[in-house]
Amino acid sequence: MRVPPTYLIRPFIQLSGVFVLGMIIGCVVYNAVFHASYNELWLENKDLKIQEEQYIEDIKTLKKYSKRQTVIKEIHVRAEESDKIPDSVSVKEIIQLLGDELEVLRGRDVYNIDEYSKMTRIMMDKKTYTVREKPYSVKITTMLVMEGVLQVWIEITPSFR
Repeated sequence: MRVPPTYLIRPFIQLSGVFVLGMIIGCVVYNAVFHASYNELWLENKDLKIQEEQYIEDIKTLKKYSKRQTVIKEIHVRAEESDKIPDSVSVKEIIQLLGDELEVLRGRDVYNIDEYSKMTRIMMDKKTYTVREKPYSVKITTMLVMEGVLQVWIEITPSFR
């Protein structure tokens, strides 16, 4: 039995190898683009859900306290920029958790804010939140009330237990 010479099928094998390698590289590139766009869409969806919850709470409060001018109607929590700040999803989840805890201040009288700020600082001093299996320490740096809006600036740092 005779074996055919390999120099006749070598170009076909090389061309097939290049074709299969191109298919693999194309799949990798397509998968990377797909996951990047999906991640962007997921981040935007998360942000819009948080905004929707905040707006629903604000609407309820505004309807409830529309006749009173000296109460806290809205609560806005902002994270200060720093070099140790976590990713944007973690920051948004921490802000949402902190907003839920500060919800007790909604509807309170603005003129008695000094009592509430002391209570809040004691309650929230170096509070630790676990978001996405990582602990973060939150410190309230500034609280400001103006025209029924309580604005809280926080500092988020990774916590090491």
